Amino acid sequence: MRRVLLLLIGFFAALGAAFLGLRYLATHGGSGYVIIGIGQWSVETTLLLTSVVLVLSFVLLYFAVRLIITAVRLPKILKKRGHEQRSRRSQEALLSGLIESAEGNWEKAEKQLIRHAANSGVPLINYLTAARAAHSRGALEQRDEYLKMAQESMPEAELAIGLTKAELQLSNKQFEEALESLTQLDKIAPSHAAVLKLRHQALSRAEDWEGLSRLIPNLHANKVMLEAEIKLLETETYSALIKQKAETRDAIALRNLWQEVPEHIRKSTGIQQLYYAAMIEAGAEIEVEPLVRLALTKEWSETLLVLYGCIHMPDTEQQLGTAEGWSTAHPNDAILLRVLGKLSLRANRLEKAKSYLKSSLAAEPSVEAFQLMGDVLMKQKDPLNACQYFRNGLLFASNGVVALIEEQTLETESEEEAGGQELPPLE
Repeated sequence: MRRVLLLLIGFFAALGAAFLGLRYLATHGGSGYVIIGIGQWSVETTLLLTSVVLVLSFVLLYFAVRLIITAVRLPKILKKRGHEQRSRRSQEALLSGLIESAEGNWEKAEKQLIRHAANSGVPLINYLTAARAAHSRGALEQRDEYLKMAQESMPEAELAIGLTKAELQLSNKQFEEALESLTQLDKIAPSHAAVLKLRHQALSRAEDWEGLSRLIPNLHANKVMLEAEIKLLETETYSALIKQKAETRDAIALRNLWQEVPEHIRKSTGIQQLYYAAMIEAGAEIEVEPLVRLALTKEWSETLLVLYGCIHMPDTEQQLGTAEGWSTAHPNDAILLRVLGKLSLRANRLEKAKSYLKSSLAAEPSVEAFQLMGDVLMKQKDPLNACQYFRNGLLFASNGVVALIEEQTLETESEEEAGGQELPPLE
């Protein structure tokens, strides 16, 4: 429109200039004339008419040329306009799909996103959002189909598509599939923070502790997690590995695993106790006895003390003497007295065992102390009193269970009252 307006202005300006020029000629000696001859034919006319005809011919020729050019370019122009229109519709559909997805209308969002995805300038967003919508409504096959379409539409976005796929698989507890997807991504971007984080989540939820132990150095090297989080993860991972190896009762495997545990984790009291208990269960008691004894001299621990009582040394008298040496610093320790009674019974020092166990029960009753006292009395050929101690042990254990149940019930009731809800009636 602007070009047509300029053309008209130019035409009238030229026409006006021609008119003024001819008027000037007429005033100063005539308007002039023009003779055009072609062979035997000749045309004589005024200069004014010739000028008008030339200007009109130029304008007509210009418009004819423009019309031809427009006709030639018309398919391309129509195609461009159609593409712009489809692109606009696609953008509107994408916006609508994102809104529907945010509102939880998964099926509507999916239809809006897919309908115009092919005409979108960014089809990847359409397909990935549609995949999330399909996943949210449980259509896993459709989800995978959209992810495949996303890969075909933009192969160079393999990392983004793979991360979305792994994340969705992980949220659906498809741990093996998620790990397989992340293994492929690890080949593309082994140091990518998002890949490492998802691998950490997948391995943790799949309880693949060996895989997680191999991943921890990468998490640390690439600073994916905070130092404190890494240490907590290491503790959790190696604790789980020790528990797994403990089930096999393989002392060699446990020893080899202990050598792989980082030194700063091995210094943890909880990890040490797990390892000692696993080695004792695996029959490597003699190997860990000096370690348990040394740990007790450094830090008094009830758990380590109980573990020491579970160790069967060839020389029980010597072991008993070592434990009795601790009674000077801990004279009324109920657990130490119980361990001393246990070691005395094992050394067949029945009277000493009875004395230690009575003191332990007086300081703090326990199921094990009642049981050990019953065992001592059985060895002393006193089954009547032995049965009484066994009975008291069972009652003590049952009272503990009842107390625990009552405590949990009270806690549940307080939580329900705080939440303003009533417990449902028992049927």
